[in-house]
Amino acid sequence: MKEAIAPARKIIVVSNRLPFTIERENGAIQFKASAGGVATGLKSLLDGMQGFLVPRPEYLWVGWPGGAVAADERAQIQARALSEFRSHAVFLSEQDFDNFYEGFCNKTIWPLFHYFPQNATYDENYWRQYVRVNEVFAESLLEVVGPEDILWVHDYHLMLLPELLRKQRPHLKIGFFLHIPFPQFEIYRLLPARWRRALLEGLLGADLVGFHTHDYMEYFLRCVQRVIGFKHSVGHVRVGSRGVRVGAFPMGIDFKKFNAAARSPEGTKKKEELKKSFGENKVIVSVDRQDYSKGILHRLQGFEAMLERAPEWHHRVILLMIVVPSRIGIQDYEGMKQRIEELVGKINGRFGAIDWVPIIYHYRSVPFETLAAVYSMSDVALVTPLRDGMNLVAKEYIACRGDGTGVLILSEMAGAAKELAEALIVNPNHRDEIADALKTALEMPAREQIRRNRVMQNRLRRADVAHWAMDFIRELVSKESAETAEARPLTPAARAGILRHYQRSSRRLLLLDYDGTLAPFVSQPALARPSAELLELLRRLAADPRNEIALVSGRSRATIEEWFGGLSIGLVAEHGAWMRDVGKPWELIKPVSASWKAKLLPMLKAYADRVPGTSVEEKEFSIVWHYRNAAPERGAHAASELSDDLLAFTANIDVHVVQANKSVEVRSAGIHKGVAAAHWLGQGGFDFVLAAGDDRSDEDIFGILPERAYSIRVGQRPSRARFSLPAPADVLELISRLANRGEREALTPPADRPIYH
Repeated sequence: MKEAIAPARKIIVVSNRLPFTIERENGAIQFKASAGGVATGLKSLLDGMQGFLVPRPEYLWVGWPGGAVAADERAQIQARALSEFRSHAVFLSEQDFDNFYEGFCNKTIWPLFHYFPQNATYDENYWRQYVRVNEVFAESLLEVVGPEDILWVHDYHLMLLPELLRKQRPHLKIGFFLHIPFPQFEIYRLLPARWRRALLEGLLGADLVGFHTHDYMEYFLRCVQRVIGFKHSVGHVRVGSRGVRVGAFPMGIDFKKFNAAARSPEGTKKKEELKKSFGENKVIVSVDRQDYSKGILHRLQGFEAMLERAPEWHHRVILLMIVVPSRIGIQDYEGMKQRIEELVGKINGRFGAIDWVPIIYHYRSVPFETLAAVYSMSDVALVTPLRDGMNLVAKEYIACRGDGTGVLILSEMAGAAKELAEALIVNPNHRDEIADALKTALEMPAREQIRRNRVMQNRLRRADVAHWAMDFIRELVSKESAETAEARPLTPAARAGILRHYQRSSRRLLLLDYDGTLAPFVSQPALARPSAELLELLRRLAADPRNEIALVSGRSRATIEEWFGGLSIGLVAEHGAWMRDVGKPWELIKPVSASWKAKLLPMLKAYADRVPGTSVEEKEFSIVWHYRNAAPERGAHAASELSDDLLAFTANIDVHVVQANKSVEVRSAGIHKGVAAAHWLGQGGFDFVLAAGDDRSDEDIFGILPERAYSIRVGQRPSRARFSLPAPADVLELISRLANRGEREALTPPADRPIYH
């Protein structure tokens, strides 16, 4: 079944490079198709979109065409770019390119995000040019983008672009996808403070930010929290009045294209020619761009170690190493090329003979048809990057194995390792581990090879590049967008509907939070004692025999009993650890251990000592660190640090760490307000249900409510609740009107059956 996208929309793909490059031959401008990279892969995908989307969407590609262009040539180039490539060119000078691409992109972001901080350069001139080029892209895009268009921005070159566009077009639909890893906070924080904040704010200008793996997504969200202070709820980040979604979308390949190329008559012929040239030798293939992150030297060392430890494979195996030139002219890359060639020469000189050369080294690009044939005839693929966003070479190799044989050796540091678990997974930093994997691969029975590869092939066939793109675009344009993820304000019409429903109902359930819902927050938790007016209001509600009232709080059992024990209402303490029905004693909802408290209490107290204005509250089955009275920025920063420390320390402890409103709470796992709410909902027969709460702990209640229940979130934040109210005073006003309506109005005869069961 074909997917549908609104016909009025155009997809605008934005990347650093266009799928063609401008070159000059005899003074004339020539357009030549780009080889490799994100641009080439995305062009194939977009051309294919015409076949699997209904209605067929228009698309436009925006990017740099390469080379310097004179002002009087630009109109001609734009016209050809649009007619021949559906593209719009962004023109940059040679200096722009040098400081932007070869500077900040490849000397700062690339090494840092690939965990090579020793290679990173922090040059203010590079940063200024990076900002400037992103501004030039924004200016060019504003010339061509329409209000209904979908913008899909790609990769680390344009991380500031979403926010730049958002400032000019607040309602534009913008997606961003990062094709390289996103690093952990300890690496990311090596960027100067101003730069690291600006990059995160730039990405948060998008409606949807995508990564290859959940790990990268998690690292990004943690950096947002630590650097900017924005928390997330199930991958949703609140940025002012907007919501931003963050997700993992593992990129696939054009499986059919690679599989068909390997099986075609031309591919089969090329495969046989290559096989003949290698004789009876087993072939290990290595294909990579020239880049220090790809681990080329490490795999050479691993192959060398295998030859040392397995002399029986001498004269029987060849490593075919194809290195594609990349970033020519950058000193780091030129030096690596020299080291690769020296190590290849050393290994060939040490082990080779007149009739056998262990390593065949090619430093050049390879045409697609030849590459598919190389994949299909090689017995082993050695893919061992030190760090890689995804690595499509591993997927391409598996796609080309028509007969199902062949063994993939894959680095655990590549994003693809999350999907290709049937490969031989190795740590690329350990030469002996690579050597062992090579020996295992060369000796693996064909039946086992086929078993592993068929599983991976079926997976890659389903999750191809079209599936990846459609998942991303579907999420970007879905009605359940970040803007609608928050509860709708409770309008007068909706309030009137609630009152009418309440009046005609015969059995009602009200589930009410306390702090932040029925009472405003105060400087000290002990000062939030309920007013006489609130207690009287709860008594009036409880006096109606049609009403069942439950106060569901995170407060301690002793406090809740002292404040509300005299009312005929249900009580819940410590977010559901303790529960008390009307007229019954308190009871634990489930057996819970608090032995972990002694281990974690010193950590929370240490933070309270370090940060003025903070305090620790100890309950029977939870501990809370409060920072409402701390300096806002210092408190939020310390809360992020404490949460990180607790999450790391409690990985093997059965507890849950929750950042609530100006607090960090640790409580026993399996305890939450939803469990307590389910106790009352399970009684059945209610034809009116209303729940109100103000923080993440109340989302557990909202998530289990019947569809027609009334859920109210206090404050404007992403929520499962149907409605929102600004403040506790508004909640009190609503339930006061419910109480008055129940006392004044005559009971409407109930329906034959209740709404809720």
